[in-house]
Amino acid sequence: MSDSILSSTAFATISQRSLNDNISILDIKHRLFTASLSLYGGQVLSWQPAGHAEVFWLSNTSEFKEGKAIRGGIPLCWPWFGPNIDENGNNGGNHGFARNNHWRLVSHDISENDVTLTLEFIGEQAHQLWPAKFNVIQTLIFSSTFSQKLTISNLSQERVEFSSALHSYFHVSHPSNVQVPNLKLVCFDDKITNKKQQTDHLANCVGPIDRIYYCSEQQTLIDSGLQRKINIESKHCHQWVLWNPGKQIADTMQDIHPEGENEFVCLEAANTQWQSIGAGDHVELSQAISVEKL
Repeated sequence: MSDSILSSTAFATISQRSLNDNISILDIKHRLFTASLSLYGGQVLSWQPAGHAEVFWLSNTSEFKEGKAIRGGIPLCWPWFGPNIDENGNNGGNHGFARNNHWRLVSHDISENDVTLTLEFIGEQAHQLWPAKFNVIQTLIFSSTFSQKLTISNLSQERVEFSSALHSYFHVSHPSNVQVPNLKLVCFDDKITNKKQQTDHLANCVGPIDRIYYCSEQQTLIDSGLQRKINIESKHCHQWVLWNPGKQIADTMQDIHPEGENEFVCLEAANTQWQSIGAGDHVELSQAISVEKL
């Protein structure tokens, strides 16, 4: 399907294309980077600063289909992280509904040094397990660095609780070449072994690995194969989630292409425990990412 130009200047072009009747993609070409995102899910799909390899991973077999999450980029886990089952046994499924709904492009701005996009997701009675009226504003600033901020407003008359994650899939040469040294000796829960509050030092990020680390300090993902460091700083996120499914699990997932598990490591700025927002109040959470050569 043909592209339509949303904005074009001497510095950058923002275009929109339709993958199908329901899924629209925004593509950005700037002198400092290229990037793309899906309005379905409000999901960043790619970002490649000039002089570097692609930062995010996107599966070749990801289903761009309503009701399905897009596998790769930065899925938004909200208003809950992981499973959500209420006292009556109603199962809301994994990671909430923000990643399975359409977001609206509110504004876009091009400058010599960056492109800023503002997206909005508004709802009420959006899910039986989270009926509150809400407004989520996502601010994305693409440049030689990248930043992402969610401003979550509770528009209801009651206090609400949420959990969340910025589920970043980082493109890597191979998980065996990857280390995250700042997680050394940090307490974590191991979701594979169900062991709680332990520490160790990972030699690499080969899966299966699924851990919730209890710290909020800046992390650096070091990839000796691509000879680069990816620095990730979060604000108002209290944990880091480190995940790679490994071959056995990945082979059961149709939206991970063959051997795709060898191409990414997920390092997610997260609030895996319930956070509170008062009636009429709002909270913010964010991450900032930069890339440098070793």
